[in-house]
Formats: sequence, C-alpha cells, structure tokens
Amino acid sequence: MSLSDHPKAYGTAAIAIAFTAGIVATLGFKELYPELESRYQHKSTGRLNNTRRSSFFWGAPVKLEDHDTKSSVSRSNGIASNGIEGCIGNTPLIEIQSLSKATGRIILAKAEFLNGAGNSPKDRVALNMILEAEKQGLLTPHQGDTIYEGTVGSTGISLATLARAKGYKAHICMPDDQAFEKSDLLIHLGATVERVPVAPITSPDHFVNLARRRAIEHTRSSKDGSKGFFANQFETESNWQAHVVSTGPEIYQQTDGDLDAFVAGAGTGGTISGVARYLKLDAKMKNLKVVLADPQGSGLYNKIKHGVMYSSTEKEGTRRRQQVDSMVEGIGINRITNNFEVGRDLLDDAVKVTDEQACRMARWLVENDGIFVGSSSSVNCVAAVMTAMKLPPGSRVVTLLCDSGTRHLSKFWKNIKEMGLEEGEPTDLFAELGISKP
Repeated sequence: MSLSDHPKAYGTAAIAIAFTAGIVATLGFKELYPELESRYQHKSTGRLNNTRRSSFFWGAPVKLEDHDTKSSVSRSNGIASNGIEGCIGNTPLIEIQSLSKATGRIILAKAEFLNGAGNSPKDRVALNMILEAEKQGLLTPHQGDTIYEGTVGSTGISLATLARAKGYKAHICMPDDQAFEKSDLLIHLGATVERVPVAPITSPDHFVNLARRRAIEHTRSSKDGSKGFFANQFETESNWQAHVVSTGPEIYQQTDGDLDAFVAGAGTGGTISGVARYLKLDAKMKNLKVVLADPQGSGLYNKIKHGVMYSSTEKEGTRRRQQVDSMVEGIGINRITNNFEVGRDLLDDAVKVTDEQACRMARWLVENDGIFVGSSSSVNCVAAVMTAMKLPPGSRVVTLLCDSGTRHLSKFWKNIKEMGLEEGEPTDLFAELGISKP
C-alpha cells in the first residue's frame, strides 16, 4: 500500500521532511550569521572581528587566519603561553574623536604604547632582532650573552625587558641629553647604562658607535665563552621586517583596507618603511598616501620634499651640539639609514612639525581626549591633521601613538608647563597649531 493511497500519511511525511530541511537551513544560517554580523560591526566601528562562533552542528570553533603574515605570539584560550612576548602586537586602533570632529576626516591612531614589554612599537623590533640573532647563533640564552645597543631610549627599554625575559643581559649607550626617566627605567630593568656626550655619527664616541665597539670588546675579551651582540637597530633588516609581518597587516585588517593615508615619523625609519612596504607592495594599496612626520631640525623632510638631505642646523657657522635641534625624542635624523632607504621611494609627502606645535597638540589631546602622550606621538598627530586637510572630507588617516607622556615628564611636559599651556583649555585646534583651515 503506497502513501498516495493515504493522503493523511503523505501529508505527515511531507511536513516531517520540510521540518528537517528547516533545521538544517537554520543551523547553516546560524553559522553564516556571525560572519554577516562581523561585517556589519566593522562598518559601524571600523574594527573587524575575525573569530567565528560555532555550534554543535558544525563542531569546534573556527579561527580565520591570514597565512600571509607571521606572528611570534602564541595564545591559547586567551593565555599568552610565551610570557611577555605574548603582550607584543595586536594593539588597538582608536579614533581620536576631537581630531576627527575638527577636521571632518577620520583620524585613527594605533596605540603602540600598549605593547606590553617596553610600551612602544620598538617591542616588535626588539623581539624580531633577538629571534633572528638566535637563529643565526649570535645569541644563546642563559650563557651570559649581552645585547648592546645605541638608542635614545625606547629600543633600549624594549631590549632590556626582553633580554631579561629570554635569558640575556643588556648594555645600553644613549646620549646624555635624553630624559632621565628613560635611563632610570633602564637601570631598574637591570641594564647597564652609559649616558655619553652628544657627538656626530662620524665620531667613534657617538652612542651607536660606542655600543658597537662595546659588543666587539665583550666577545674578544670574554673568558666564559659569552658573546656580545650589537643589535644595530638603525641598519638591521630585522627592524623594518618586523613591521612588514605585524604592524602593517594589523592596520590593514583593522581598517579592512579602507584607508587613505598613513602618517608616521622616522628615527631609524623601520616603522614607516615596513608599514609602507606591506600596505603598498603586499596589500597593493596603490592609492594610499604615506606621509613622513618630521620634527624641526631633522633633514628627512627636505630629503622627501626636495631630494636633498639638509636642515638649517647645518648652515655654516650655526652647527650646534646636536644637529636635530628639537626637544622631540625618538624621531628626526640627519642621515639616511638602511631602514629608511628601503621604504623611501614609497613615501609620497612629508610634513614639518615645530616643537611648539608638538607641545600644543600634546596638551590638546589631554584636554579633549584624555590621551597622554610623548613628543613623537604628538608630532605624528600634528602631521596627521595636516595630511587629513589635504584629503577629501570623510577620508581616513592612520597614525601611531608610539610613546606615553610618562617618559617625557622632565623635558617635554616640563616645557609644556613652562609655556603656560596647562593653564587654559584650548578650543580651536587650527588656532592652536597655527595653521589655516581650508
């Protein structure tokens, strides 16, 4: 006897089949929904959620991965199993609301001061330099090896922190005109610190050349077989490559490729070169504008704008104790490093920022956004505003907040107080910066 002979039975079977199909379709949509939700949230917030939820029907959670990028971070269930290294990278991209409101463009800043080792983008560089040195046999943990570096502070702090975590010692050479907060912190981190008189790079006593010499002397005179390793942040490829494999991909993912300009300063040049190489060459963002933020006294601005490395401090009869005559620390230089050179052709423009503009921007960010930054971050934000105003309304500009103001109290923020900027509440951004609003 067939079902066609019993209409009631036929109808029941059809309903059962339809019900089962509905369950399958619903569960399938349930898996698709988070992906749609993620895209909606990204359009609303500018952030992309790349973790999909799961259900009993499809099994374990699925993590969407970008196999074109590398990561030194090992996380499982929210635990960084590789210690302090797991706190490096994946920093948030935040909108600086007061700057967006004033310019009519979206100003985004990658909060690199939230890297968990040395609290700067140099964490990425320091870790990559150590890992590469280990691969080449230049460093062996827990054997008395020492990392030597010439730095104005941030790279040294990152190296000193990671050196302790990975079984090394650190010896840092730095010019004596840098804020004492940095050298004090280095000492507390267990590093040996040499504050040396400011000298030109051609001098054997320049802080970078001194660090190189100290590393060579260590290896030659070692009686216990330990090695001296010169990190060489200004010239090593490990610097810019760290940003190609981490900072650049993070910015691309966090903006979903919706980005009109990237603005950053240059000390070693590794950050701006590495990010530019990833975004323009790997991600093929050909219309992206990469803009250098340069403090007064630095020659890089003229190199990008006019093709000549020159600054006013190099005029005959006006040469000063330090050629980069600025209170800004961490960026600005009067020579072309290997790290800057590898990305120089990818830079589209440059913005010159005065010390006064940097001070006024730092105070503006505190008053209007509760963001407390140091001098190089402030220079980046001034340049981001000036870059944004050259772009159509609604354009998106990304820059870096690379240092906290807590490391600049005795110099940069002391000067801000002496200028009387802490006594009032700035209300006009363009008037503060001394620039005309188009």
